Amino acid sequence: MNPISEALVWLNDPLNWQGSDGILALTGEHLWISFLAVLIACVIAWSLGLWLGHTGRGGNVVVVVSNASRAIPTLALLTILSSVSAWFFGTPATVISLAVFAIPPLLSNTYVGLRGVDPDVVDAARGMGLSSGQILWRVEVPLAIPLIAAGFRTAAVQVVATTTLAALVGGGGLGNIINLGLGQQKGGVILAGGFLVALLALVTEGVLAIVQKLVTPGKVRRRTAKPVTADPAGAAA
Repeated sequence: MNPISEALVWLNDPLNWQGSDGILALTGEHLWISFLAVLIACVIAWSLGLWLGHTGRGGNVVVVVSNASRAIPTLALLTILSSVSAWFFGTPATVISLAVFAIPPLLSNTYVGLRGVDPDVVDAARGMGLSSGQILWRVEVPLAIPLIAAGFRTAAVQVVATTTLAALVGGGGLGNIINLGLGQQKGGVILAGGFLVALLALVTEGVLAIVQKLVTPGKVRRRTAKPVTADPAGAAA
């Protein structure tokens, strides 16, 4: 039996969908780990990005943090954290590693989104007597929503795909299926695990694309909302 046929047979076996090690339970673990990682990354990256973008300071900080976070391999950080302490072994190490992995797109898109707001609009809001906080939340953030949402979408999809590594340190998730296949040397099981991870990432991408469209105001929706790849420092100039 070739790997594709073996994968189809494995996926169609009801027993593989049930129990604590079943596909449904592992998918729930996978999504929970991804949710925690993205939540922590959002708290850190959005807070820093909003403050730096609003004040117009720290463009170099954004570049350094983003580049440093991208330079650290997720697998290496996962291995280091798991080796430091037994407390970090498993889900905690995975969540922290994935949060670090998710920070760059969230931070850079938030910063560039705010710095891209037309200065005349900000000046007009200031002339109307709006406070600094009101300008941030009532003018800058709404106009920066397309880029902020694009950064969230990119980070979330990356995290969902990379959460597969959690299985290497006992963190659960769909990566356990791939590990099972490797342990039993069954190509079909490995293929089934890879297919489920890819499918979950694609579903996440599709759902967040719809959410991004819904949260983007109509007039702003027509603007390009692609993930930022340009140097954030350039936006501060």
